[in-house]
Amino acid sequence: MEKIFVLDTNVLLHDPMALNAFHEHRVVVPMTVLEELDHIKDRRDKDVSREARIAINAIDKILFKANPKQIQEGVEIPVAREGERNGTLAIFPDQLISHDTAAPYLDGSQQQANDNRIINVALHLQLKNPEAYVCLVTKDINMRLKAKGSGLENVEDYRRDRVLDDIQYMAKGYEYSPGRFWDRVDSVDTLREGAQTVHVLSRSVLPHVHINQFVYDDSGFVGLVRAVDDERVELLDLCRDQLMHQSMWGLSPRNMEQAMAFFLIAQADIDMTVLTGPAGSGKTLIALAYGLHAILEDKRFDKLIVARSTPPIAEDIGFLPGTEEEKMAPWLAAFDDNLEVLHGTDESPFSSIEYVKDKANIQFKSLNFMRGRSFNNAYIVIDEAQGLTQFQLKSIITRVGANSKIVVLGNLAQIDNKYISPLTSGLTYLVEKSKHFAHAGIMHVNGIERSRLAAFAEENL
Repeated sequence: MEKIFVLDTNVLLHDPMALNAFHEHRVVVPMTVLEELDHIKDRRDKDVSREARIAINAIDKILFKANPKQIQEGVEIPVAREGERNGTLAIFPDQLISHDTAAPYLDGSQQQANDNRIINVALHLQLKNPEAYVCLVTKDINMRLKAKGSGLENVEDYRRDRVLDDIQYMAKGYEYSPGRFWDRVDSVDTLREGAQTVHVLSRSVLPHVHINQFVYDDSGFVGLVRAVDDERVELLDLCRDQLMHQSMWGLSPRNMEQAMAFFLIAQADIDMTVLTGPAGSGKTLIALAYGLHAILEDKRFDKLIVARSTPPIAEDIGFLPGTEEEKMAPWLAAFDDNLEVLHGTDESPFSSIEYVKDKANIQFKSLNFMRGRSFNNAYIVIDEAQGLTQFQLKSIITRVGANSKIVVLGNLAQIDNKYISPLTSGLTYLVEKSKHFAHAGIMHVNGIERSRLAAFAEENL
């Protein structure tokens, strides 16, 4: 069956290279989508305007040699790999069907009018191609509902960036084994490497583990996957009591997930740590405590850089007077709160906090101004990463230079971006893509330690 996919503007903004995702099928871009991209490319919203320009250039690269008739009928999209079949890209002049009785045009605001024009294109193609599978692809839930209500048979979300079918399958960084873990093991080779004990098991015992993942049970055993291949798993034997009695900058773990996060974040050969979990689980506190310890006591880094996404997706920070740090301060008040927790019992907490900020060279940065830079000898914390796309996170992580470590924090239950869900969040993408990287660590910090009221609210409200 011939397949025709009509793309909404938000698909090309979400993934500017989405044209390559539909393989041998026909891709149709309505003229209204080009008009919206043209309007967006000049916005001051730098992330979105950049993605609009990339999408326009990708369309132009395919169509620039074609004549008007070929553009309306479809031009072959170059394939990335040999042996793949070419799809086609066509521009549909939707202004010609605005009064088509088969696809009635609905009045409304300019944005509603644009949405309706795009829906009309799909309805028109469905009418003219009754044997084909005609599908509107959009990330706008309400537009999907409108399209179905208007009689369009096939409407889909854009799924290319999904690395999971269900968020419950996202890597947590540990595998809990009820009862006694060793009851599941038929044979094991145990090696001594100095003060360390390493267990070598068959991969069939732990078929789904990845590098730097923890395994623990009810009997007190805790192991860290040090190496893994198709046949074997190497587990570094860790002492549960020692994990629970770790201390960084006066902070100690209160539960097993925090203890594993403490251990993971402190490993010298791990360049990136991703901490996920509910509000109040201690992610920010752990990241900050280790940063202060590593900079002021171990002298591992020269500065601590803190950034987070702000409501307009980490864009403008305004034209009011003040430095970048002063403008970002309201968005990064959580770090001041955590500094107060770490130094609240000092004789002069305010003086201690100011001293630490100065000595640790803590810098508050806007994500927008991190592009193009290279951060060497730095400890970088990205907070509230759940609202970032995979492209935004990639642009940040590629800034990390020599002798630097980055910690990415996020809670997938608190996404503010209307086009991002837990399944399409850049944080989910980062976890799944980096879990097999030997120099990355992942931990889902469970348990809400902020207060009993916060725990009640998270679980019941």
